[in-house]
Amino acid sequence: MSSGMQATAGEAAAVTAGGARLEAMRRRVRLSRLAVWTVIAAGPIALAIAVTSTPTTLAAAPAARPAVVRTAASAPDPGGYAQVFIATWLRSDANDETSAQARLAHSMAPDVELPDPATSAQSAPQSVTAVRSAQHGTGAWSVTVAAQYAGGRLRYYAVPVASDSTGSSFTVTAAPAVVAGPARAAVRKSPYAVSVPDGDLSSAVGEFLTAYLTGAGEVSRYLAPGVNLTAVTPAPYTAVAVQQMSAIDEAATAEQVPADGTTVRILASVEARDTTGRWPLSYELTLKARSGRWEIAALASGTTQDGGGR
Repeated sequence: MSSGMQATAGEAAAVTAGGARLEAMRRRVRLSRLAVWTVIAAGPIALAIAVTSTPTTLAAAPAARPAVVRTAASAPDPGGYAQVFIATWLRSDANDETSAQARLAHSMAPDVELPDPATSAQSAPQSVTAVRSAQHGTGAWSVTVAAQYAGGRLRYYAVPVASDSTGSSFTVTAAPAVVAGPARAAVRKSPYAVSVPDGDLSSAVGEFLTAYLTGAGEVSRYLAPGVNLTAVTPAPYTAVAVQQMSAIDEAATAEQVPADGTTVRILASVEARDTTGRWPLSYELTLKARSGRWEIAALASGTTQDGGGR
């Protein structure tokens, strides 16, 4: 056979083999597509199985990195630490550094000198309370602490405190400073400007507060549906009387209970009595009309609980 005929036969064989391989690949693709469409009808689980078994090679997409959510941590407040320090420092004596109070003060403020009270000095404060904390930089604070003495005298101390980054460690960095107390803030006009006359609304409030504070009667009978309040236990008072009541909403002045769903917000000034005396109290309440009566929907003077206030 001539070389030309041999070349032609070889090329034909190569074409035939290539065509066979191409056809085989096409059949595999058609079968894969058929399998995928079949399992789509069968459900998502079958689809996942079919995709993993398909011979077609796909480049794996890089796994998505989880988003990092950063929340701003509140700075640690050393108010309690400064309060304990002042209470200890004011009860310490430089002439008795081995006392428990002196040792504690030194442990909280190693570089701070102890006071040296005179023999006839006034007694230690009756109470010590942190009233304000101000941060002046990273880990640097100034805490204002009020010390109340017998006779009603009040003195304020500014205590410099350093904290670590986690707020787990504090140190008083210098002796406290006696400062003026916080100024009295201006009070905005009260929104309770509507005077509430005697009637169904004032009666509902008085009966509820009597049950709430004296235990006389069931609190639940005065509550709107979905509101959960329990009486103060043990009952702190023996009698409660409403002295004055004002409201935000004009509906509170209606002579008759308005339509169901009407809501009013009121401020009740009451007088509570017990064996030790008379105590003026005030309560913010929300009442809702239902079936011709007023029901307590929220007690705003406390914390919200189960749809209502407490």
